[in-house]
Amino acid sequence: MGSQQTSYQSIEEIVGDLLKLRIPVPAVGEPPLVRLNDLALVSGQQDGQQDSRLAQVIDIKGNRVTMQVLDGTKGLATDASVTFLGHPMQVTFSDNILGRTFNGKGKVIDNGPELSYDAQVLIGGPTVNPMRRVLASQMIRTKVPMIDVFNCLVESQKIPIFSVSGEPYNRFLSRIGIQADADIIVFGGMGLVFDDFYFFRQSFEDAGVLARTVMFVNQASDSIVERLLVPDMALAVAERFAVEEGKRVLVLLTDMTAYADALKEVGIANERVPSNRGYMGDLYSQLARRYEKACDYAKGGSVTILSVTTMPGNDVSHPVPDNTGYITEGQFYLHSGVLDPFGSLSRLKQFVIGKQTREDHSQVMNTMIRFYSAAVEAEQKQAMAFELSDYDQQLLKFGVLFREHFMELEVSMELEDALDLAWKIMADCFSADQLLMKQELVNKYFPRINTTGTGTGTGTGTGTATATDNKTNPHKEAGATV
Repeated sequence: MGSQQTSYQSIEEIVGDLLKLRIPVPAVGEPPLVRLNDLALVSGQQDGQQDSRLAQVIDIKGNRVTMQVLDGTKGLATDASVTFLGHPMQVTFSDNILGRTFNGKGKVIDNGPELSYDAQVLIGGPTVNPMRRVLASQMIRTKVPMIDVFNCLVESQKIPIFSVSGEPYNRFLSRIGIQADADIIVFGGMGLVFDDFYFFRQSFEDAGVLARTVMFVNQASDSIVERLLVPDMALAVAERFAVEEGKRVLVLLTDMTAYADALKEVGIANERVPSNRGYMGDLYSQLARRYEKACDYAKGGSVTILSVTTMPGNDVSHPVPDNTGYITEGQFYLHSGVLDPFGSLSRLKQFVIGKQTREDHSQVMNTMIRFYSAAVEAEQKQAMAFELSDYDQQLLKFGVLFREHFMELEVSMELEDALDLAWKIMADCFSADQLLMKQELVNKYFPRINTTGTGTGTGTGTGTATATDNKTNPHKEAGATV
């Protein structure tokens, strides 16, 4: 293994941010001088001063080693010396990192005290042995009704937000991080413009959650090579919090398409043969290695991953969302400023609905979606000037209320209040026998509407706030009477 005393001045080629050099081939039986993902210091003279840059080994072919220079190769000459450090990339882990912001090299960038003496942990380690995992069974509440009611976020789940450029996915992601009932939030930003970076940090600070948040940020102006390290650093820290401290950790990543594009750019510079639309053939395995870090540990906490994946041209068959869909356990579709109830899916919600939530949750979820689907069809009939029945008019009214009180991203309420509001909307639009739900649930939760339009209610499904109040003040955590 190479050491800090072993330096080589055999650089053959510099292409983009990649550096290629030759090293001696060890004799049979001797350990290798360098291993994949090892770090190295590249030192040379620039403007008459000594310049040292960090690099990572990404490919070894015989005696030829290819490395990514994290700070870029601008001004670097082929007579520079390369010193292998003998270990992969590490990231700082201690309780002191909470509330701190790091760049793509793991260096503090928030003008706070240095953490150079804190413990370091390796990044990019193997995924957890399945025998050390437990079946997902706990819900992460987000106060977003389109998630909590219809597609629950479950501990240890890996799920992306599929969206397109121009949609408010970063604003939505920050809101989930603020409202989610997780112990620790680990944020990883890749290729963020400064405005987005500032928005996330300011949002976490204003909401009072920065003290339990760790941020790793690669800005658009930073080296593209650092972009590849951000998910690994974020997940390594999340894993340590979950295993060593038993924390429930929510990892927020944006944007995984920027990460995949960085993989493509580095692969092309390394003269690898591209596959579908220029992406490398190992795109699936590279994404899976990161997403499979999501885990509910048998002896410890949990790591849950919520990421953003933008779809170029709104094309779900694009290689990045296409491969992501085979790895993750569902997806949230965000377009036209709302979460699409038809395209969104959580494959783990059955493990918590009715078990960790109220008994009427499943029936309310299915009935509301059934009515909204019929409401969309009624709107299409209305748009084509077909004659509408009385039932169609009921559906049209329901569709308006559903969008206003559930689908709009600004709406925020607890799950129980959302279920109560669902019953009130259904009672305002339909009679009890039109619901086609279990009679015992109807008897318990269906509000009885009197002539003034207020619910008298016979069970726990009663509320005091009005629907107008809930819309005007979306953060009011109460039910509503429609």
